[in-house]
Amino acid sequence: MVIVGYVFLLIGALFMFLGVLGLVRMPDVFNRIQAGTKATTLGFVSIVIGLFFFHPEWWSKLLVIGAFVLMTNPLGSHNLARAAHRRGEKMVLSGVDRLSEKEAK
Repeated sequence: MVIVGYVFLLIGALFMFLGVLGLVRMPDVFNRIQAGTKATTLGFVSIVIGLFFFHPEWWSKLLVIGAFVLMTNPLGSHNLARAAHRRGEKMVLSGVDRLSEKEAK
């Protein structure tokens, strides 16, 4: 069971590293928010699962912490992206901006 815990911790650390790499490499604020949020959420959940294999008696605490992060991380990134859009941040890649189309009407 300890080996499975180490595997989940390694997977979580890998996703956390990829999230940081995405923050550095992405061209604009919207891509950075997306890369950071998805990778760190998956990495954190993997780390929590890995911790469960080391300390099964902590299952209730780990469940509460995991649920809190799963609920708040996407909401926080959504609010950051919305604030950046309202501030006037532009996307580097061309795309359709449906939010500004709705605001224009």
